[in-house]
Amino acid sequence: MQAPEEILPGSTDPEAGDFTLDEALAELPQGPGPLRAIIETDLGTITCELFPNDAPIGVANFVGLARGRRAWRDPALMKWVKRRFYDGLLFHRVIDNFVIQGGDPLGTGFGGPGYKFSNEIAGLTHVAGTLAYANAGPGTNGSQFYITETDQPNLDGDYTIFGACEPLDVISTLAAVPVDPDKKPLTDLHMISIAITRCAP
Repeated sequence: MQAPEEILPGSTDPEAGDFTLDEALAELPQGPGPLRAIIETDLGTITCELFPNDAPIGVANFVGLARGRRAWRDPALMKWVKRRFYDGLLFHRVIDNFVIQGGDPLGTGFGGPGYKFSNEIAGLTHVAGTLAYANAGPGTNGSQFYITETDQPNLDGDYTIFGACEPLDVISTLAAVPVDPDKKPLTDLHMISIAITRCAP
């Protein structure tokens, strides 16, 4: 297991809910391309263009967690840490022709980073390949996200969309794995790593 880069004192969010995109992108090399997340999985690579203009808080949160810049509460240590959050986590919920969902450190669908933040609804729509935050209602965004396999207009207006992902064939491959009655893959399906880049595609 990778050691934490930093362990922070206290029982409340060290960022006090105020974490900016500039902080998330600190020391990230400049490049000619858009801001993107490269998600390596057990079954292929997904590339997501992020939408900082439409969801600045959501993108800052995702990038900060992925790069180890945003503090989160480690449920095993019961302490706030700064280290890469998503690497090695599971896609814990997979529904064919609907979504793949991950970003829970517990792998159960009930875990998160130890804090919540508000929705950013910018009028974007859930087309195939949409990257958005899962939530349990307004103001409950954290670390869990989903990627749609198909168009899902029924989700529009309730979830923070912060990116668009491809290729759809990899997303479909992930969505089609065998699952149990709770839609959890029968064989663990990992997001091996998430890298953030501004290099040209």
